[in-house]
Amino acid sequence: MERLWSPWRAEYIDSFKEQKEHDNECFFCTAVSDAEHAREHLVLHSSKHAIVMMNKFPYNNGHLLIAPKIHTNDILALPDEVFADVSALTRQCVSVLKEVYSPQGFNIGANLGRAAGAGVPSHLHYHVLPRWNGDTNFLLVISEVKVISEDINETYEKLFVHCSRW
Repeated sequence: MERLWSPWRAEYIDSFKEQKEHDNECFFCTAVSDAEHAREHLVLHSSKHAIVMMNKFPYNNGHLLIAPKIHTNDILALPDEVFADVSALTRQCVSVLKEVYSPQGFNIGANLGRAAGAGVPSHLHYHVLPRWNGDTNFLLVISEVKVISEDINETYEKLFVHCSRW
C-alpha cells in the first residue's frame, strides 16, 4: 500500500481539540424546525421521522443526506420506527438517483463520531453518494479542488420533482 503524506492536515486535526461556538448549532435540526423554508435548507423530502436533504458541500452531484428528526448521535438510541424510516428513505434516495443520474455505484454510510469523520457529530445522519467510474482524480489531491459539474439549484430541482412523489 502506498501512502500519501499530508502534514498540513495536522492543523485540521488540531482544530477539533477545542470546542467552537458553532459546535452547538445543528443544521439538521434547523431544517426540521423551519419547514416553511425547506428549499433554502435544501430539504427534498420530510417524512414522519426523518428528512432527506442535499449536501451543501457535495462530493458529487446528487450527494444526499438522510437524518432522523430527533437530535441524537447514538444509532442505538433510535427507536425502531425511526431507524426503519431512515432506511426506507435511503432506498428511495438510491432509486431516485439511479433514475435521474444513472450512476455506476453508490457509497452509503454514516460517520459516527468526529474521529470517524463526522462533520456534524452531534446529529446522526447518513450519506448517499452516487459514484461514477473515474469521478475522482488528482485535482482533488494536489489542489484540494473538486469539480461539481452541475449547479446545486439545478440538482435540487431535478431531485425535488422525484422526491415530492413519495
